[in-house]
Amino acid sequence: MADEDFTLDSDTPERDPNTGDMFGDAPKPAPAGESAAYTVIARKYRPRTFEHLYGQEAMVRTLRNAFATGRIAHAFMLTGVRGVGKTTTARLLARALNYETDEIHEPTLDFREEGRHCRAIIEGRHMDVLELDAASRTGVADMRELLDGVRYAPVEARYKVYIIDEVHMLSTGAFNALLKTLEEPPPHAKFIFATTEIRKVPVTILSRTQRFDLRRVEPEVLLKNLEMICENEGARVEHEGLMLIARAAEGSVRDGQSMLDQAIVQAEPGQTVTAESIRDMLGLADRAQTIGLFEEIMRGQAGAAIETFRTLYGYGANPDQVMLDLLDHCHGASVAKAIGPQALVMPKEQAARLAAIGASVSAGILSRLWQLLLKAYEEVRRAPDAAAATDMAIIRMAYAADLPGPEEALKRLQAGEPLGGGPGGGGGAPQPSGGGGGGAASAVARQAMPQTRAAEPAPTLQSFEDVMALIEKRRDITLKLDVERYVRPISFRPGAIEYEPAPGAPRDLAQRLVGRLKEWTGERWLIVAQGGGGAESLWEKQKREQREVRAEIEQDPFVRSVMETFPGAEIVSIRNQPQPEVQADGAPPPDDDSDEE
Repeated sequence: MADEDFTLDSDTPERDPNTGDMFGDAPKPAPAGESAAYTVIARKYRPRTFEHLYGQEAMVRTLRNAFATGRIAHAFMLTGVRGVGKTTTARLLARALNYETDEIHEPTLDFREEGRHCRAIIEGRHMDVLELDAASRTGVADMRELLDGVRYAPVEARYKVYIIDEVHMLSTGAFNALLKTLEEPPPHAKFIFATTEIRKVPVTILSRTQRFDLRRVEPEVLLKNLEMICENEGARVEHEGLMLIARAAEGSVRDGQSMLDQAIVQAEPGQTVTAESIRDMLGLADRAQTIGLFEEIMRGQAGAAIETFRTLYGYGANPDQVMLDLLDHCHGASVAKAIGPQALVMPKEQAARLAAIGASVSAGILSRLWQLLLKAYEEVRRAPDAAAATDMAIIRMAYAADLPGPEEALKRLQAGEPLGGGPGGGGGAPQPSGGGGGGAASAVARQAMPQTRAAEPAPTLQSFEDVMALIEKRRDITLKLDVERYVRPISFRPGAIEYEPAPGAPRDLAQRLVGRLKEWTGERWLIVAQGGGGAESLWEKQKREQREVRAEIEQDPFVRSVMETFPGAEIVSIRNQPQPEVQADGAPPPDDDSDEE
């Protein structure tokens, strides 16, 4: 919070954060030979009205009702993480308490125009608004000196306002000195406190103030603010790049605006700032590639996952950041499984991929993987070689992701099947050797297991046509009809299918197909529904071919002559007649009913 304590230069105009219009006079041009001082975006677009406080609608609504009814507290406590607007809100409250124009003579949150005291308060030079940083004035003497002037009436404004930033830094003696004045202040005094460490503020102080918890700003809300700034600044930044900044800001508007300030200069003037350059600036890995890494881990493909990680590492991605992305993907897959992909704040394609992962595994597997990822993240941070620690964590997670859960393990034991992972897993459990109690236990276990016939080898699917053939072979008519009608294939590779759902597709189609393919092939499949780009479904292809055949027949001269001869006639159906077989000598085949001698 201490870094929020600043004032604008007197020659810096106020700017409307939404429209970019200037409040007050335009800045004077710099004299010849001197360059105008650059104002960073976080200061240039600091909110000037309560309407422009992004993501704090609940607090603004409460304050607006309090001011409208005259129930204005004598002390306010503003708390929240860095960069959400605590100091900005405190200055806006000071303006609201002392707002006065020719028509308005009472406190209000509606700043229709610049009031008599607004400019002086904004520039930090108003005699009746005292702003101080508690981190630099922590002692009892400093607080006593401050409170000595409380009993005196304001010089020119309506209220004497005390803004104390980082109030948790005050000493115990300073807090005690403040208690009595804070409990029974004179009617002309108002106190506004701001802190990021609300737990360090004594409860005796909290009980004497009206507390407001400023929320983290959601990425989609911050994204709108960044887009507005880019438009006003004439900067061209890819939408995906702005989304990366909004997510990396972690709910802090100031952090997001500072990162945007740095991102704008990643490209030459007039050029578009790409998402790739912003990703490099932030030290992030390609999110689509980390989702691919997560998919490989969930399929138990340790080798492919390590190769993917090393590719990301070669591009400059930090190992601990990759682990954080995997944690985020595990959380996203779990949320998508419980609520749906619409609950994920990310591009639809990525949300669909995570939703497919959630649909293909149980909640227990995702929960187990979450615990493994948390442990792996701490190991990577402490390890002398972070890349090697990440390799080992990937191997461990790929092995564990393919292990059966308790219920599935019990079923396998009862069926006499090994407990090892599937084809992509890390191999089965070691079998006890002969001799000792282990051999006896093994013999008893083998005797208790029912004798089963040799399992049929799992089919190998190399194309979408192979998938359809397997569904037809297994006689799952409902699934076959749904896949034929609603699946528009985009891409196919062993273990993964991407498709575009046709209108009216069942919501659980991907989940049903995943379950069946896993049951029939013994492998874990990832089936992703995309928003577009798919080919025709089999049903659509069949209908198109029928229309083409019908159009061709309707243009046949003989058919046209028949339709003209019999007005009102229509073609009801089209059937293909089987062609008679011709023998080698050219004679027609003999009738099946002919007598044989």
